Amino acid sequence: MAVGTIVWGVLGAAKINDKVVPPLTRAPHCRVKAIASRSAGKSAAAAAKYGLPVAYDSYEALLADPEIDAVYIPLPNHLHVEWTIKAVEAGKHVLCEKPIGLNADEAKQLIAARDKSGRRIQEAFMVRTHPQWLRVRELVQDGTIGELRAITGAFTYRNIDPNNIRNKADIGGGGLLDIGCYPITTARFVTGREPRRVVSLLDRDPVFKVDRLGSALLDFDGIQASFVYSTQLPGYQRMHFLGTKGRIEVEIPFNAPNDRPCRLLVDDGSSLFGEGIKPVEIPVCDQYGLAATAFAEAILNKSEQPVPLENTLANMRVIDAVFRSATSGRWETP
Repeated sequence: MAVGTIVWGVLGAAKINDKVVPPLTRAPHCRVKAIASRSAGKSAAAAAKYGLPVAYDSYEALLADPEIDAVYIPLPNHLHVEWTIKAVEAGKHVLCEKPIGLNADEAKQLIAARDKSGRRIQEAFMVRTHPQWLRVRELVQDGTIGELRAITGAFTYRNIDPNNIRNKADIGGGGLLDIGCYPITTARFVTGREPRRVVSLLDRDPVFKVDRLGSALLDFDGIQASFVYSTQLPGYQRMHFLGTKGRIEVEIPFNAPNDRPCRLLVDDGSSLFGEGIKPVEIPVCDQYGLAATAFAEAILNKSEQPVPLENTLANMRVIDAVFRSATSGRWETP
């Protein structure tokens, strides 16, 4: 049981803060003191919005605050590594939005910074602490669906705004880094394995130059995992785990709601019309608050954190391989 409180600062006034900061203020072992922006007006408005006592008009000022133990970083992708390193050099632990780096080499830089500073760094893949994903892994491992043989998934949304950071190639935009990374990390999480090879097909927007549609096949040595993602299709997300005796369907795998239970569908395969399906309800929770609490407890207890950087590096190697395969047209090794 953790004892104590981690005092947080938020480095940036990003839109995702609306999802993350309110549950962070309520999370056990967490107290949010301050938010920083490069604009004094934006930081003051954000502090008032979330009920935070302090607003800083520079990132450096927040990092200089000796009371702050950890920072949450929701900045654009290309700034993640730079400000994560500056934060740990200032003595802060870091929970940074995904992707924490743009490639495996950047993830290695963060491992070096962690080892030098002695601070904790974690990529904010909140799915890896959500009870529905812990339950999926448990059901697969205990043989509920027999031997796992295949994984399929989809994650799509529509965003054609030229000013949106996800549509800017020069700052780490594109679908694979934004959403295609989720089927990869959850497949790795549930199987407990790393894929030995990857093949993919990507389509890039002719104007934005970012990947707007992609499909990939991951070979987990006996388990085939495939997924499709897109930033220019109607919103949809689902994950399926197919075994020799049944299957598990995750209804809302990634943007899990915080106002209603989540649901897994465990199907024994006896009927195409659903008579063999047994719903498994996961109680209402907020995945952002759970992720922050787990990270805070790891700091306070000096225990293993939920997503160590070595796991992040492994995920980024798979992402790099997906990009390489789309160019080479061949199987690539992560």
